[in-house]
Amino acid sequence: MEDCVFCKIIKGEIPSDKVYEDEEILAFKDINPAAPIHILVIPKKHIPSLVELEQGDEEIIGKIYRIINKIAKEQGIDNKGFRVIVNCGKDGGQEVNHLHFHLLGGKQLGEKIV
Repeated sequence: MEDCVFCKIIKGEIPSDKVYEDEEILAFKDINPAAPIHILVIPKKHIPSLVELEQGDEEIIGKIYRIINKIAKEQGIDNKGFRVIVNCGKDGGQEVNHLHFHLLGGKQLGEKIV
């Protein structure tokens, strides 16, 4: 999608502080972090939201969770704990219409949700 900010980040049109990248997934630091560690993990395929997954997207979603675990270990939060959040739709707090996973950690996380 040409006006999608995350698609522009994937294409390199908007800079990001990358943490991980391969042919299917990009992970980068959130520009407005809600925790000391706040990383967004996104599929490079434009999927507008969780409710718009298509047949065959299960593999990329599973891979995203494996990458989240890898990043959590690299960031040193795997043993202390972290939170993964997927906002879906306007009422769910989704601000960018490209499926993305928030990885939050680095402090005691309260009940507040991003």
